[in-house]
Amino acid sequence: MKRFVALCSLFLAALGTSACSPDLRATVAEARYTSPASQFVTTRAGLRVHVRDEGKPDAPVLILAHGSNASLHTWEPWVGQLKANWRIISFDFPGHGLTGPSPDGIYSTTSYVQVVDDLANYFKLDRFVLGGNSMGGGVAWRYGLAHPEKLAGLILVDAAGYPRDTGKPPLVFRLARTPGVGEVFSRFTTRGMIEANLKQVIVDDALVTDQMVTRYHDLLMREGNRQATLTRMRAGPDAPNAHQQIPTIKVPTLVIWGEADPWIPLADGQRFAREIAGAKLVTYPNIGHLPQEEVPVQSAGEVEAFLRQIYGVSQP
Repeated sequence: MKRFVALCSLFLAALGTSACSPDLRATVAEARYTSPASQFVTTRAGLRVHVRDEGKPDAPVLILAHGSNASLHTWEPWVGQLKANWRIISFDFPGHGLTGPSPDGIYSTTSYVQVVDDLANYFKLDRFVLGGNSMGGGVAWRYGLAHPEKLAGLILVDAAGYPRDTGKPPLVFRLARTPGVGEVFSRFTTRGMIEANLKQVIVDDALVTDQMVTRYHDLLMREGNRQATLTRMRAGPDAPNAHQQIPTIKVPTLVIWGEADPWIPLADGQRFAREIAGAKLVTYPNIGHLPQEEVPVQSAGEVEAFLRQIYGVSQP
């Protein structure tokens, strides 16, 4: 650890002697990464959230919550597979993607649960399935604790939630959390850092394309997102004992996990499946932290079957 800190300090200090990486203006980011399905929803708190509402308008709804330093784009493979039969709502959390920083500067799990509920209220959704990957998975089960009456089902994809002392967070996390280094990191961010992060959490390096790296980098560089990331990572969990309530979750639950996830171990997925009554666990060998991007067809097929079971819809 000391060696890591020393190397990071020297490396980033050297970088800091050159020009800092400039933010990407919000208007430029939006021009590059909105789609015809994109819209911006203003919540009661004055937050402008980037949302995509796709698929069949009158079909049952699946809301998808992305992970840390990701965006709604991580769900594009699933949306492509599922939108023929379902209504899919994806969005960017505050401090991420095209949503940008929160006006109040708060990025806690509790505040993210409120964002999900604000969107559900905006779209007048009484019942829906909520899925989440990594940080978004942690938000999803916390939403299940706070609003069980609104959930028809829960999908946890390599979800955060259980405390642990093992596992190696991606480089971007360790940089942000390192005293002194984090401040430099928030001013100087290279594509190489993003590429290294993605290649740590995705097993097959060939899946980490230039286009993917550019998108992740651009959206982190969107003005305000780097400082929001630093603030969020340093805040720590706002309810460190919330995982003790996971066994009280009663909604149908699908747990999807990459067996080679270097960040959140398979043991956590097995624990979710064990502690949530009736939960189904699906795992993929030699797959990392992002099954929705690494094995999109197979994982979306599991989601399709899960949704059909919940809503009593037979195969066409």
